[in-house]
Formats: sequence, C-alpha cells, structure tokens
Amino acid sequence: MKTKNRIEKRLRKKTNPGLVETIIAAKKNKGWNEVASMLSGSRRKRVEVNIDDLNKDTKGGEFVIVPGKVLSIGEMDKKIKVVALSFSERAKEKLNKAGCELLTIVEGIKKNPEAKEVKIIR
Repeated sequence: MKTKNRIEKRLRKKTNPGLVETIIAAKKNKGWNEVASMLSGSRRKRVEVNIDDLNKDTKGGEFVIVPGKVLSIGEMDKKIKVVALSFSERAKEKLNKAGCELLTIVEGIKKNPEAKEVKIIR
C-alpha cells in the first residue's frame, strides 16, 4: 500500500476529474486508503471483474469493493452491495435484476466511512 504522500504525488498526474474526486475522498478516510492506493496507480493495473467472479467470491449480503470496472459476463444469484469505480451497462442491468445495490466509490465512502466489513476484490 502506498503512503498518503505517494498517493498525492500520483494524483497530480490524473486528468479525469471524477477519478481525482474519488481518490481524494478515499484518501481522507483511513479505511479506504487501500482503495485510494489502487486507484492512484497505473490505469493498466486497474481491476476489471466479471459478475461471474463476484458471484464466486462473495456470500449473500456482503459489501464488496471493486477498485475498477464491473463487467457483464456471468450471472448473479446473490444480493450484495457492489461499490465500484464504474459498471458496464449490461452489468448494471444484470446486478439490478438480481437485487444487488450498486454504488460508486464516493457513494460507498459516504455510506460506510470506516469501511467496516468490506471485501476488496482484486
């Protein structure tokens, strides 16, 4: 995990205002530092997770963080809260149909500032 100074240094290179806002919000909350660290890194290293992987790696009712994009391959048969940087349109449809709650990372930080009982999918 990167230090706050290292995250700040990498943040200056980012040009996407939504990503910058997300990293700043995550950096301010101690429980979300790991997410800020992952998002401040290289775009090539950003996580992309399919619904099928979420279904395998989670239990019903969990609070799951994806510091990247959720893609639509697979089916979800559990109700979970998914916090991600972004979702594909088909992934949103499938997860909403399964009864999952979808949040951006900024919304997730507001709902759970201490990051209690969260699972980060890498």
